Amino acid sequence: MYSSQRLPEIHPSATLNISFQRTLCIPDDDRDYPLPSGLGCFPLRHVDDFGTRVPEAWIEHGGIILPMNQSEAMWLNFNAGYCEDRGGYYPVAIKIAIGKINAISGLPWNAGLNRNPQDYTVAPEQPWLDGYCVEKGIIRQFVAMPLGTGYFAEEQLTGAAEHGGIQIAVFPMRREVFERRFAKRDRGHL
Repeated sequence: MYSSQRLPEIHPSATLNISFQRTLCIPDDDRDYPLPSGLGCFPLRHVDDFGTRVPEAWIEHGGIILPMNQSEAMWLNFNAGYCEDRGGYYPVAIKIAIGKINAISGLPWNAGLNRNPQDYTVAPEQPWLDGYCVEKGIIRQFVAMPLGTGYFAEEQLTGAAEHGGIQIAVFPMRREVFERRFAKRDRGHL
């Protein structure tokens, strides 16, 4: 977490909490199902805490571990920061990828935000993401499967099981844009 004193260009309300919600695995049978309920958050652990029990490349890269059993499913819950003096939530663009395949567009991961096709979602307007895009209007649930078994989108699209895991990039709205779009409320309305 960075404070506004360390990064003054970042608005103090430009925060985003992401929880990884354990859920039921739904059948992959081309039928529509409602979003299954959350069964609690998965715990997150720092890779560094596992020392010699994880591959050295994981330690070099850093990050977190989300312990899931094979075939467990999840969805991501987003909570953007609320700005009291402006009476609204701070918009944050979020890119999510699985094995460096963008979960929104279904295309390979790239830097920055792209509008055509859109490869990000925005919280608070989008409160969750329950899977990844396989084609327009078709979403597949996030399910834990061993890398190298052919189930990952990365393997199906590239033929390789190189990256795996979840990649997340967060882009808060620029402070000056937020302050221009969301005027301060006068004290009588707070």
